[in-house]
Amino acid sequence: MSILVYTEINKGRVKKASLECVNYAAKIAQMLNTKVTALVNNADEAQMEEIGKAGASKILSMKNEKLSTDSVMLTAAMEKAVSEEQATIIIFSADIVGKAVAPRLSARLKAGLVAGAVDYPQINGTSFEVKKNVFSGKATAMYAINSELKIISLLPNSFPVILSDNQASVSEFAPDLSGSISRITIKEIKTTISGGTVPLPEAELVVSAGRGLKGPENWKIVEELATELGATTACSRPVADMHWRPHHEHVGQTGVAIRPNLYIAIGISGAIQHLAGVNGSKTIVVINNDKEAPFFKSADYGVIGDAFTIVPKLTEAIRKFKAHQN
Repeated sequence: MSILVYTEINKGRVKKASLECVNYAAKIAQMLNTKVTALVNNADEAQMEEIGKAGASKILSMKNEKLSTDSVMLTAAMEKAVSEEQATIIIFSADIVGKAVAPRLSARLKAGLVAGAVDYPQINGTSFEVKKNVFSGKATAMYAINSELKIISLLPNSFPVILSDNQASVSEFAPDLSGSISRITIKEIKTTISGGTVPLPEAELVVSAGRGLKGPENWKIVEELATELGATTACSRPVADMHWRPHHEHVGQTGVAIRPNLYIAIGISGAIQHLAGVNGSKTIVVINNDKEAPFFKSADYGVIGDAFTIVPKLTEAIRKFKAHQN
């Protein structure tokens, strides 16, 4: 029996969400007195070393260019890895890849699946229960997995990443996947983030804005604040629908769900659909000139006033603070 984790490389680095998954698996492995195996594709020695430091005892290293764009092929690779490692628990991040592969693997293995876990499982004898958010994050529920094989996907930024001096053994893994190629043809891949920017699901600091900015030409103040904080930018749905900002920056129930340490909302009223995607944020700061804006009810800190006055002053204050620290 072992725990299998899918880990992903993005822009030359192990994704933070993947390291969270390895840490999470290592915690379960301690409970069950077992080991963690990580499957990774196209990783170099330094990246595999980092996966080992996150808690993996063994790494299955694949070299397959098609794997990163073909969820059917990746599902087959994971299925073969489960068989080879005799894994009984499989861990994914609840990101685009996890949402595509985990349900497929669940169906093929007849494994119970809990998607979007937010806590470590409660294990007591044969009882195995996992907590996840329900009703757009307004409540949590415990899901019991009764099948022999269990699959869990984790909401990014729900768990800390802790690295140790642990080292993992590395084995080449090259299963025959010739009969598992998807009929979907990838014609073009457009990156949804600019160089150096952390993807929204993994971002710990997010600066977001809505229609209160009045137009795309005013977004400079948002970007300047984000730059000083080292944050990722986001927006509300109306802003994306009006093409002020690209759709991949849309956060909310119908966009990207995020759980940053800090979420700054500028000129966003806080409709329930938006709150559903950001209410997992550790700290929410709302800047709005409407004191009746619903978002203030969910905010940890609220600033009532004109964003065009407040945001530049906040940016300048942060700039001065950083200069003083240096």
